[in-house]
Amino acid sequence: MPSLDGTLVGAIDSGTTSSRFMLFDPHGNVVAHDQREHRQIFPQSGWVEHDPLEIWERTRQIIGATLAKAQVTHADLAAVGITNQRETTIIWERATGEPVYNAIVWQDTRTDRICQELQAQGHADLIYRKSGLPIATYFSGPKIRWLLDNVSGARSRAEQGELLFGTVDSWLIWHLTGGAHITDPTNASRTMLMDLQTLDWDDELLEILRVPRALLPTIRPSSDPAGYGTTLANGPFRGEVLLAGDLGDQQAATVGQTCFRPGEAKNTYGTGCFMILNTGSEIVHSQNGLLTTVCYQMGEQPPVYALEGSIAMAGATVQWLRDNLQLIAHASETEEIAQSVKDSGGCYLVPAFSGLFAPYWRSDARGVIVGLTRYVNRAHIVRAALESICYQTREVLEAMNADSGVPLQTLKVDGGATVNNFLMQLQADILGVEVIRPKVAETTSLGAAYAAGLAVGFWKSLDDLCTNWQVDQVWNPQIDDTQRAVGFAGWKKAVTRTFDWVDAG
Repeated sequence: MPSLDGTLVGAIDSGTTSSRFMLFDPHGNVVAHDQREHRQIFPQSGWVEHDPLEIWERTRQIIGATLAKAQVTHADLAAVGITNQRETTIIWERATGEPVYNAIVWQDTRTDRICQELQAQGHADLIYRKSGLPIATYFSGPKIRWLLDNVSGARSRAEQGELLFGTVDSWLIWHLTGGAHITDPTNASRTMLMDLQTLDWDDELLEILRVPRALLPTIRPSSDPAGYGTTLANGPFRGEVLLAGDLGDQQAATVGQTCFRPGEAKNTYGTGCFMILNTGSEIVHSQNGLLTTVCYQMGEQPPVYALEGSIAMAGATVQWLRDNLQLIAHASETEEIAQSVKDSGGCYLVPAFSGLFAPYWRSDARGVIVGLTRYVNRAHIVRAALESICYQTREVLEAMNADSGVPLQTLKVDGGATVNNFLMQLQADILGVEVIRPKVAETTSLGAAYAAGLAVGFWKSLDDLCTNWQVDQVWNPQIDDTQRAVGFAGWKKAVTRTFDWVDAG
């Protein structure tokens, strides 16, 4: 391969189950990539952890492997962007870079009691008004408080400035640059600690959550011409490359899908499922269980906001079928198995393993399989698992329609599960709208690359990015409204069976 002399942009995508590094050309095409899984650690029921050092090691490995596959070096990269699983919380030592505890993953529910206390103390309205978020175990703030309260000496060390907090983007930026402590507004807006209007940590929220400001990273734009720092010469890039883009994974996918106009929406099918609706410069507070969040901030431009519907279990439900129930050996089998039956046989699977996220926000919920008869077999349960992804998406879409007042007619989709064509047809049927998959399905990585490339002039404008977006496949609904209504009514009934499973206190 000839020397490309800075004609590629790289993207580190540190997700919930794996990390990947991708190289993109000016047309948004993938030149090379590498991907590696990391362990999911479940110390007890409701707890989900990752090893931060393992995530860092996987990041080093994927960068080296991808550069080798493409036969390029750091000199061929114009810039690098980072995107990451959001809310997952790491606290580490400023002096050594050693984590004080495992990363507490966004799915983890150990902070339920902290959240109940915050509710009982009457903080919900203030937190929602300033941060755009409900009080929930999902977000970073309660996780930080748990770590400071439960790791020996952590609170006093944090107050003295000896410890640092970060979501995974901050953790990787710190290691790649040798000490830059940075995040962006999309990640900061998922902590319950940032004011959506000022894009800064809010003293009142910090006091409520008992989080010292000294622990927190500096908030910089998602696409930053000044960059967050350059990579270390002895690091995985083996030379200096500017880190110039940083986006939480769902916001990165929104950028990758070029949803730059208010009213445009995308849905990402990953570990969870996340639908984002661009609301432009307006902060829209949902009346229907959605989150208000920062969509992106490009350089010195004002921030763009969004409504988001977050679903905890999507691809993770299929992973559960594989690893816990051992009904399948590989996720790809679900397409053929689900099509072997004409429906789910009256069976519904509601995967409330970490409670229910949007639009319910019920941490007391737990997963159920209902409607079982002797007729139901493995194929019906597999199909019900796929349908659960689609039904949860419909609930979020209906909430978005209610908040925006403008029913969506088409839905752009991306993420690993969109390779399942049967799942995408199910989604179109259950929603009753057109579903569109772009040619580059891994738009999360692409969005991080776009943010970094815009910062350094690799791409000149958002219009340049829009010209790269191309349709791969379109699915249209193939069932009638009556079938759709009957199936959804059964789902809604099944969801009620998950409530009140975990007793308060």
